[in-house]
Amino acid sequence: MPPDSSQEILDVVDANDNVIGTNTRGEIHRLGLMHRAVHVLVFNREGELFLQKRSMRKDNNPGLWDTSAAGHVDSGEDYENCAIREIGEELGVALDKQPSYLFRLPPTESNGMEHCKVYKCLHDGPFTLDVYEIDEGKWFTQTELEDICTENDTQYTSVLKDIWQRYSSCS
Repeated sequence: MPPDSSQEILDVVDANDNVIGTNTRGEIHRLGLMHRAVHVLVFNREGELFLQKRSMRKDNNPGLWDTSAAGHVDSGEDYENCAIREIGEELGVALDKQPSYLFRLPPTESNGMEHCKVYKCLHDGPFTLDVYEIDEGKWFTQTELEDICTENDTQYTSVLKDIWQRYSSCS
């Protein structure tokens, strides 16, 4: 039985990412409050990006392809530790060093009002996917990712597309 993630306690933040309170994940989403999240891009040595297909059990974007690992920053947790935790929980990987910080995305309605920091790391697998979080995972080439972003394919989250477009324009 998966844990009830709607009861996780998260920090509520203001437009400048300053903590102004706490609430449950469920209430934060219901009320559209700003909060924190991370996304991690896991590349292999060939430059392919690992994507996860979100579980059909997820309340947001079920069954859609998303970044390698992602999640909410718990109350009192910092972004960097959250990135490491999410890679461990979702992919079963214990990193030997901190993922590299890439950039941040501001909170918008399309990303669920999340202040989002994006990280990158190198890992060739294998992965042990969390069955409650992920239905499938696979490697995508950079050409495939460019096509996904230009074809308006609805099998992929809008956040993944936003992150990939920003990443590819910076690298």
